[in-house]
Amino acid sequence: MEIKNVVVAGGGVLGSQIAFQAAYCGFNVTIWLRSEGSITRTQPKIDNLKEVYLDTIRQMATPEGQTPENWARGIADYETFDMEACLAKVETAYKNLKLELDWNKAFGDADLVIESMAENVDEKIAFYKKLAPVLPEKAIVVTNSSTLLPSKFAKYTGRPEKFLSFHFANSIWKNNMTEVMAHAKTDKAYFDRIMEFAKEIRMLPLPVHKEKSGYLLNSMLVPLLFSGMDLYVNGVSDPESIDKAWTLGTGAPKGPFQILDTVGLTTAYNIVQMYVKLPSFLAPYNFKGMSAMLKKYIDEGKLGQSSGEGFYKYNK
Repeated sequence: MEIKNVVVAGGGVLGSQIAFQAAYCGFNVTIWLRSEGSITRTQPKIDNLKEVYLDTIRQMATPEGQTPENWARGIADYETFDMEACLAKVETAYKNLKLELDWNKAFGDADLVIESMAENVDEKIAFYKKLAPVLPEKAIVVTNSSTLLPSKFAKYTGRPEKFLSFHFANSIWKNNMTEVMAHAKTDKAYFDRIMEFAKEIRMLPLPVHKEKSGYLLNSMLVPLLFSGMDLYVNGVSDPESIDKAWTLGTGAPKGPFQILDTVGLTTAYNIVQMYVKLPSFLAPYNFKGMSAMLKKYIDEGKLGQSSGEGFYKYNK
């Protein structure tokens, strides 16, 4: 099962990172996008990632950069680090990474498709239905969904035995962890191949042996984000104070609202929407309040760090 041509469907925060990391590791990578507007939004992310990788590599060559907390494990091993070689790999990745709108050009010779679209069930199903007749038989398909189960989409892919979940953490050049989760009809050979591919792009794959919404990471992270937003929308405190309660009280580098800005408020909104219709006696949080709050931020163009402002302001 050779994997040479990788297509990432979606150029959002994680989609662009996955694509750049795979290109950095020598794979032929295409990002499939839905519209010219998507290209306009995605290209600046790729431009920024190039600079982030270059800056990170230069820092890794300094005494401060060689500390465990600053070392980017997704870029190089400590023992064999070669700054010039790593810098050259970034330039090659940036040069060779393609953005494509045409379905046949993007997917016609794909060995692996990594779906990294918004957490919207109907949009994902529509994508898989349109993708299935275009893909070559050899292609493996994975979803980077952060909360949705692969069994929900498997039948729409036309290859349920070659379909599974492959979830990444944010800032993957540093937080090089992935979660690999099969569903009941996934052939173990393809599960094993994705575990191996993860290593080929310098990730540490963690097997998830049973389908679980939220996998490992988000099963722990999402309740934290819900709790933070619940405190805010119920008027208990403000985002900065809530973040400080978490970071100063636990030593964590980011609080829930800083994490939300990093992940993106659109992703957060889509996750919250899955809970809005819960009966009030079953809802442990004020999901309707969270939904309205997030929509207001999104409507104002405050999408998080990628747009320059979310709960905090950032220099673009």
